[in-house]
This record gives sequence, C-alpha cells and structure tokens, in this order.
Amino acid sequence: MSYYPHTERERAEMLAAVGVKQIEDLFADVPAKVRFPQLDLPEPYSELETMREMLDLADANANAQHNPLFLGAGAYNHYSPSLIHQLLLRGEFLTAYTPYQPEISQGTLQTIYEYQSMICALTGMEVANASHYDGATSLAEAVIMAYNHHREKRKKVIVSPAVHPQYREVIRTYTQGMGLTIVGDEDPENDLAELTKQLDKDTTLFVVQSPNFFGQVENLEGLAAQVHAAGALLCIVVEPISLGLLKPPGEWGADIAVGEGQSLGVPLSYGGPYLGFFATRKEFVRKMAGRLVGEAKDKNGTRGFVLTLATREQHIKRDKATSNICTNQGLMAVAATIYLATLGKNGLRRVAELCWHKSHYAAHEIAQLPGYSVDLSRPFIKEFVVQCPQPVAEINAHLFNEWGIIGGYDLSRDYASFPNHMLVCVTEMNGRDEIDALVEALGEVTSHTH
Repeated sequence: MSYYPHTERERAEMLAAVGVKQIEDLFADVPAKVRFPQLDLPEPYSELETMREMLDLADANANAQHNPLFLGAGAYNHYSPSLIHQLLLRGEFLTAYTPYQPEISQGTLQTIYEYQSMICALTGMEVANASHYDGATSLAEAVIMAYNHHREKRKKVIVSPAVHPQYREVIRTYTQGMGLTIVGDEDPENDLAELTKQLDKDTTLFVVQSPNFFGQVENLEGLAAQVHAAGALLCIVVEPISLGLLKPPGEWGADIAVGEGQSLGVPLSYGGPYLGFFATRKEFVRKMAGRLVGEAKDKNGTRGFVLTLATREQHIKRDKATSNICTNQGLMAVAATIYLATLGKNGLRRVAELCWHKSHYAAHEIAQLPGYSVDLSRPFIKEFVVQCPQPVAEINAHLFNEWGIIGGYDLSRDYASFPNHMLVCVTEMNGRDEIDALVEALGEVTSHTH
C-alpha cells in the first residue's frame, strides 16, 4: 500500500532518508528550463463540446467501421456481438483484479474457470491458464516452460520462419541471457521437412504455426512423433477462429498450444489490449506460468471456485519461479469467454466457414488480374499471399487515397525475399461488394502501370 506523509515532520524525515532537504532537490537532474513547465491550455470545454471535439478527432482516423479493411497479420476485424460490450460494463468484471480471496471473488473465479474450459475444448488440450498479455507473450512463456521442463537444460529452440515475425522477436527478447539458441527462422525457405532435420538431443522445443503467418494450413502429420523421438516438446501456434474448421493442436500431438485471442470478441482497439491463450498437458502444469482456477466444494458440498495453482512469484518458493508472469488480461479473457459462449460450436464453425469462403473468393478474383499472382500451393483460411506488379506501399497508397480501402500487409517489411508481396486478409466482416471493390481497385493499379 502506498503512503504519503501528511505532516511537515514526516516529510522532512522522508526527505532526509533519501539525502535531500526539499522536494525540489529530487528534480535537480532535470534541466531547469523544462523542470516545471507552464502549460498553455485552452479554455475548458463543456461535456457536449468535448464530445464533438473527440468525434472530430476520431473521424480523422481510418478505421474498420468506415473503411473496407483487408489488413490482418495477427490482429483481425471480426464481429463482436453487442452482448459482450454490455456484459463487460458490469462492475464485478471491471473492478476485480487478482482473485486471491475466493470468498469475495466467486464471479471472477468462475469466469476464468469457464474461460479455461473453453480454451481446452477449442485447442484439444488438457489444461489452460487464465491467459497472458498477448499471443507473443504466450509463445515466449512456452519456450521458457519447455526449457525448465528438461532436467538436462537443453539449449536449442527450433522455430519455423512462418511463425509471426513479432512473436519470434519476443522470443528472442524474452530469452536473452538464458543461453538459448534460436534456429530455423533465419531462412524463409525452411519448411517443416527441413526444420525436423535440425532436431537433436539439445532441442527443447519445436515451434510451428498453423495456419501460419501467411494464412496457410501446415501439414502436421507425423510431426509430433518426430519431435518427441528427439525428446523435445512441440508447440503449435494457432488462430482460434480457424479451429472452428481445422483439427486442433491436441489432436496433432502438441504439448503446448498458444495464440492470440483477440479474434474472440475483442475489438482491434488500435493494437490492444489483447489476450494470449496458453494450453498444455496436465503433466506440465507445475511449470506453466500464470494462474489456474479450479472447481471445489466446501464442507457443505456447495460448489465453489478457487485458485488451484498460482504463480510462485507472489507466494512461497519464489526461488523456484520460472516466470515473472503473475497476472493476466482478465477483462479480455472475460470478453473471449462471452464470445465463445454466445456463438457456441456451431456459431464458431459458421464464422470460420465464412472466412474460408470469402477469402477464397477474393483470392480467385485477384488471381485473374493481369500482373498479380496468388500463392495457392497450400490450403489457406482468412489470409493469403498476393504477388503484386508494384511495391505494396504504392498500391496501398492508391487503395486508400482513391478508394478509401485499407490494403493488406507488406511482407517485405519482415521478409526481404518477398518484395512486392501483399498479405491480404478477408473475414466475415468483408461483404462481396467490398471484395469486388478491392479487386477493381487493384486492377486499376495495373492499368495505370501499363
């Protein structure tokens, strides 16, 4: 609990304790000319005037509500039922933080329990935690968990280059200083067959994403057997909407399943806050970061919910802690729980089907355009790669300036071997008229080139 000294004597004692005589001395390192700036603020607005000003500022931004959006690359424009927003406004969800006292936190605890159960059902895994900050964090925690699982402290992590580039960056940031070697993702040409050749007795974790960063569905048949034969663990990064159609990680033999849960009812929100889901097998539960809520009964047989396992950083055995994760994106996890409960299995499948059919329609139409080609070498859902006749930045500028369309992701930002390649995303939110407008606008670029 924070403390503020209320008397002159208390203030003097605290200043003396840090070796200064007055408050101003604490700011001695700040240049005098910027130390205590005089803010030239405008006259205050009324609530009505403030709202108008904020709306004007909001209208200056391109957004998914007013512009056709074909940008994905890890954050997706999906429909979020109004029910989610209304339920999130309930005070017990907004104010609850860490449910250490179960007698007053039953609502939060039950929601987390339901979230964990749904994530397990979605991924085909045995246990899930209460969520992490985002998908990249979840993957980094998977690496750390695998490292701590092996007593012989294996040092090699094999990561597919088709895993989200930012996820791979976070892995390297998280694990620097641990002596780990991250291999596989340096060469964009490395497919799963090439990556499995690098498995050895020093490998702790093998990471693959399906659908991968390019929207393509990987062939994971037999992968788990190869990874386990080397004594390593297998982590599959997944996009949750795709699991409405695709075989879940648990059925592929994964030891860990992670991903970004933003698609599950969480709006784009300028990049966050989002939530990372993390699911694994029961045998690894004591190495898993984050908290785990379980169902119990009191002495009268009444059902209740408690923190079955929690991070050791805030409790006993801190010397055995393997992670500094001691909280979660609780409100975002609640949103995902409401979303999954609202749609159910059939609803989730329907959303995935719409993404599948609409993205394939868009890919087929774009492939007919002169100067464009679409990578159809593997099955894909929601996202696909388009080779363009001009730099993607120029095409996107034309799409936005002339058509008001927010174009796809420029893959050359992360893959030097993919110049003029655009990653196009199509979800259930894109109507046929928007897709047709995108195709027409892309064709217009070609006609101007010739």
